[in-house]
Amino acid sequence: MLAVLALLVFFMFRNGRKRQKDTLALQSKMVAGADVMTNFGLYGTIVSIDEEENKVALEIAPGTVVQIHRQTIARVVEPTVVGDDVVLDESVDRDAGTPSVTAEPEFGQRTAFEPTTEQAETDNNTEPKKGDA
Repeated sequence: MLAVLALLVFFMFRNGRKRQKDTLALQSKMVAGADVMTNFGLYGTIVSIDEEENKVALEIAPGTVVQIHRQTIARVVEPTVVGDDVVLDESVDRDAGTPSVTAEPEFGQRTAFEPTTEQAETDNNTEPKKGDA
């Protein structure tokens, strides 16, 4: 029984130190100009940090600056790098003058579904379906 208690205390201290290390690493990355995400899903760019009041001025849109508490910043957003799975299409976007990018949708990402003419014609049933109000 004491061994289980000692093991539990050991893991509690270990997790606490790990969380503290992660928090310090996040605080060191938080500088003016960094792109961040808050705990509530708001993305923005840090304009300034007030150390005394623990406030951060976050620009969420051009000209829109909000004040949030420093601890609500969840993570610093790293720029994404185009991976090997992205295929550059040979067609060129006429407006931008750059090749368009086509890739497989991410897991859970919705894609546009357009039924074929056969699928659209076969659903002539006017009776309400289960779940229709």
